[in-house]
Amino acid sequence: EVQLVESGGKLVQAGESLRLSCAASGDTFDDYAVGWFRQVPGEGRQGLSCLSTSGFDYSDSAKGRFTMSINNARDTVFLEMRRLKPEDTAVYYCATVIEGDYNDCLQSYEMERWGQGTQVTVSS
Repeated sequence: EVQLVESGGKLVQAGESLRLSCAASGDTFDDYAVGWFRQVPGEGRQGLSCLSTSGFDYSDSAKGRFTMSINNARDTVFLEMRRLKPEDTAVYYCATVIEGDYNDCLQSYEMERWGQGTQVTVSS
């Protein structure tokens, strides 16, 4: 089964950009839909973007500033975040679900496997 490892989170200032990575250990994403989510304390995990056989999809909160991509080997996905704001402060996760086993890969309850998360802190 795919194991997910996120990296790239750090402290940045408002207005800066940051790229997160999610590596699939021991597998590729070919048989999965993979998504990016974030969570702040006391709240549920919010879907940001998802890659599936239908292509890339973004939530309204991610459109315009966040871009998801995948490497040629299809074993690492990225989340490029621009013009970061303090309200983007959260733990960011990637997650997967077997392709075809879901209705909406932007919904956290649809996802089956999760990485450990990476902290992004945006200072004002």
